[in-house]
Amino acid sequence: MTDSQRPNERFNQGVEIVRRMREEIARVVVGQTAITDQVLACMLAGGHILLEGVPGLGKTLLVKALAKTFAGEFSRIQFTPDLMPADVMGHAVFDMKNQTFSIRRGPVFTHLLLADEINRAPAKTQSALLEVMQERQVTIEGESHTLAAPFMVLATQNPLEQEGTYPLPEAQLDRFLTKVLIDYPSEAEETAMLTSVTQGRIGDGLDVSSITSLIRAETVLALQQLTATITVDDAVAGYAVRLVRATRDWPGISVGAGPRGSIALVRLARAMALMAGREYTTPDDIKRAALPVLRHRITLSPEAELEGRSADHVLGGLIDQTAAPRA
Repeated sequence: MTDSQRPNERFNQGVEIVRRMREEIARVVVGQTAITDQVLACMLAGGHILLEGVPGLGKTLLVKALAKTFAGEFSRIQFTPDLMPADVMGHAVFDMKNQTFSIRRGPVFTHLLLADEINRAPAKTQSALLEVMQERQVTIEGESHTLAAPFMVLATQNPLEQEGTYPLPEAQLDRFLTKVLIDYPSEAEETAMLTSVTQGRIGDGLDVSSITSLIRAETVLALQQLTATITVDDAVAGYAVRLVRATRDWPGISVGAGPRGSIALVRLARAMALMAGREYTTPDDIKRAALPVLRHRITLSPEAELEGRSADHVLGGLIDQTAAPRA
């Protein structure tokens, strides 16, 4: 993608690149097409994503497959209760020979950062990662280091295990553009997965070698800039604001989403429009973006929790009863 191309040519080329990325990921990630689309949309919107699901559903494989589609840098951190901020960010090392300090950069200096089981990290490590996600920079020994763009955090967490975990603070949850729930595959998808993993192979390692690297890091930036040019009609923007404002006094919700929620809705809706091959957003784009954008930005009331209602269930009713623009 080059600046000399006409707008329509750049847009069509961007749509084609995203389509090919989706196809490459599907070569190793069986099923989960909706999840793949949400991860790609989050990347196009320039946001961070939180993936939640029980073990064995392919969260790590999906992230590795995405990283393999472009020739950028990829790092993985296994979060544990004893993980310190310096293990993530880096630290200063004293050189005995030269009698000087040098900076040893941590795994956060990358394009795609996989934060596996992020809720196992202690609060001090989570707060350090929060600075990186928000400011796109790292502070080591009082000196700020800007991260190379693009930079995206893809964090995973297991919703079942609570022992030895540290719930993410609301401020950090809000820094994730989306929270995606990964469910069990269908029977047909699970059968295809079984065949793919066991046929002629030993063990069950995550193999992404068959994926072709299609683009460079600079192309990801160009795709994100292209996404930002997608047209958002005033009526569609107003619909996003109404949805977010409705969460603040909706039955079953004790704490609603802030203004960052409506901004995130529009950002993700633009990405979904690009993936659909449209240069404009629709109310349906906002609706599709609503659950992944808002489910982690609200707090259910005690009554709703006692009734066993989930955030998606409450938000589903809100979306159904909030009028969408017709034209």
